[in-house]
Amino acid sequence: MNNSIQIKHLHARAGFGIRFNELHDQQNWSVKKAVKKLFEASEKTEPLAAIDENIDLRFKPLMQNDGEKRALQEERNRQERLLNEGWLKQLSETDAQLREKMTLFWHNHFSCNIGNAKYQQDLNNIERANALGNFKTLLLQVSQSPAMLQFLNNQQNQKGHPNENFARELMELFTLGRGHYTEQDIKQSARAFTGFAFNGKTGLYAFNPRVHDDGPKTFFGQTGNFTGEDILNIITANKQTAVYLCTKLYRYFVNEVPDINHINQMADVFYKADYEIKPVLEYMFLSDWFYEDKNRGNLIKSPVELLVGLNRQFYITYQNPDVLLQFQRTLGQVLFRPPNVAGWPGGRNWIDSSSLMYRMKIPSTILNAGVIDFAGKATPEDEAYLASQKKQRFNIINRVQAVPDWNKFLNEIPLDTSHLQIAEFLLQPKLNNVIIDEVNKSTDIKAVAIQVISTPEYQLC
Repeated sequence: MNNSIQIKHLHARAGFGIRFNELHDQQNWSVKKAVKKLFEASEKTEPLAAIDENIDLRFKPLMQNDGEKRALQEERNRQERLLNEGWLKQLSETDAQLREKMTLFWHNHFSCNIGNAKYQQDLNNIERANALGNFKTLLLQVSQSPAMLQFLNNQQNQKGHPNENFARELMELFTLGRGHYTEQDIKQSARAFTGFAFNGKTGLYAFNPRVHDDGPKTFFGQTGNFTGEDILNIITANKQTAVYLCTKLYRYFVNEVPDINHINQMADVFYKADYEIKPVLEYMFLSDWFYEDKNRGNLIKSPVELLVGLNRQFYITYQNPDVLLQFQRTLGQVLFRPPNVAGWPGGRNWIDSSSLMYRMKIPSTILNAGVIDFAGKATPEDEAYLASQKKQRFNIINRVQAVPDWNKFLNEIPLDTSHLQIAEFLLQPKLNNVIIDEVNKSTDIKAVAIQVISTPEYQLC
């Protein structure tokens, strides 16, 4: 049985796409085997290691003159670029696609934006190490990470002066969702998290008993001298946490429109597995509904998914990695720089009239210096447009400095493959008549690829 449609869909969602030769090799696999192989490829964790120094440990505020402050800020900016480039490279090259795709999910779920690249990298590695592990372990480690403690002000959360930022976002964004707790629960929870702190001299988590409020607290109807760990246990004992997380997973992997029955099935699996992440993902990827027509080619790629998918498909190298940062800024998703504590809203929010124009232009900019070779007789407007584009071509090549490996891409495609088959492979949605007409007129595979990835349909996965 040819399962290529299902396997292509699985890789588009559980990873960043599949290459032509891989799909050809796997087309007669069962879906169960394809899912098993995805997990096997992601068993090992490769930590991100772009940053090796914590600049804050060098920081001596009272001894700084303007020159030192400037130098420190330049070093911060340099580290931030290295971190961004390092993760984008890892996303584009790793075989552990599912682990990185889930790390991207947790990166947005535990949204964090601070000016310390080492703390951000450490949080990212916590998310990566636990991406397919246990959510309760992940939640505790995130709660104790210097990045999150700093971002949500738990460093300032002390007995007698509770800071409620972390306690509020823990329930609203990380576990239960809005409407499933009271203001009183937030106040009592904040008291329990006093003492969760990191040492400014070592940059490591170190519980501070001196500032911890060890008095009795009443949280979700239970009373005790609760610590932060106790609060996390009470929250995860509430099945609403499993429902909330499975709703987010469903919207990330399946469909923007939640299906309550499917989400409840996922939540049952997740809750019974004591928040082990692998069983709920396996359940989802092996469900018939995951592969239904209405759930294929219906999600808008995030900017990072778009760029990583191109990098992987066409083996792109960048002589000037800063260009990738510029693309992220233009498209509205810079890794490690979410807009706020709620993260990127995703879905249809990725697209507006200007960003769609940029999105459709970026693939041809990377692969062909901005030129889309449309077949057939061009209109006068098209000819003028293409002439102006060709004039700019040299400038684009100099500026973007992106080199796709066309030979590698083309060598993976059997000689008897039709242009329509290539178009079908590159797109998740079904081909429409406009695309079919253009593809049929094309003279070579390279032209087909550039045309297809410059369509609005390529923005969907």
